[in-house]
Amino acid sequence: MMDTNRIHKALANSLRRDILAWLKTPSDAFPGGYIDLRHGVPAHAIQARSGLSQSTVSAHLAVLVEAQLLISTRIGQWMFLSRNEDVIRTFAEEICLHLWRILTLRELV
Repeated sequence: MMDTNRIHKALANSLRRDILAWLKTPSDAFPGGYIDLRHGVPAHAIQARSGLSQSTVSAHLAVLVEAQLLISTRIGQWMFLSRNEDVIRTFAEEICLHLWRILTLRELV
């Protein structure tokens, strides 16, 4: 089940929003063709793109995975990450509906 509050907290950080944007079009965000994108993007590529330490990026990735915004797949020693489009879409729809209700209530008052 989607935890809306956890997603809001995950999206409150600019790096985590950047990671979600990078993973929307990974072939653009991680050019060079050296990354096999069938299983997602390797965590080390995200870390390299961010320019931050491995431990910092791992902590941010864990928040995104716990919020179900990312799907992690372990293959051998490698961790691959991809967007969970179903959760992202459902969350966006819920936000739109909530904002519509707020705007509609404001107009009725």
